[in-house]
Amino acid sequence: MTLWEVIEARRSIRAFQDRPVEPEKLEAILRAANRAPSAGNLQAYEIHVFSDPATREALAVAALGQSFVARVPVVLLFTAHAARAAKYGRRGAELYCVQDATVAAAYAQLAATALGLATCWVGAFDEAAVRRVAGLPAGERPLVILPVGYAAENPPPTPRRPLSDLVHRH
Repeated sequence: MTLWEVIEARRSIRAFQDRPVEPEKLEAILRAANRAPSAGNLQAYEIHVFSDPATREALAVAALGQSFVARVPVVLLFTAHAARAAKYGRRGAELYCVQDATVAAAYAQLAATALGLATCWVGAFDEAAVRRVAGLPAGERPLVILPVGYAAENPPPTPRRPLSDLVHRH
């Protein structure tokens, strides 16, 4: 698949097959996330990988009952790590680490799509509950829950704003 085909093919999937993700595909996704650009190349984020069914179920509950989170073989959690961006002061701690984590999650989504896998960006969750379930240390903020698996649905593309409405040329 070309990059443009991957971008066009990516969908938010909420129904997954009962099929494991091959370890080499998971590693490729993690390598892609690791190649994402970051402020000052500090990579001020962490990626937590969950495959245990009980933990995935607890994450689904923490994700405000989004049960599909429990029905995938792998869940990735991207967290901002503010201390790693301390070099940039307050802006690094409040913004750059968030940007780093979200760009890495987007790279992971595109890599998963390129490998024939599906994802759904989950941002609606109880932050304190996710922190507890994941056992996050102080200083790590959960930002993106990314279920990864094989799609059991094929939704059509979602409508997008026209560029004439979205782009402002100055």
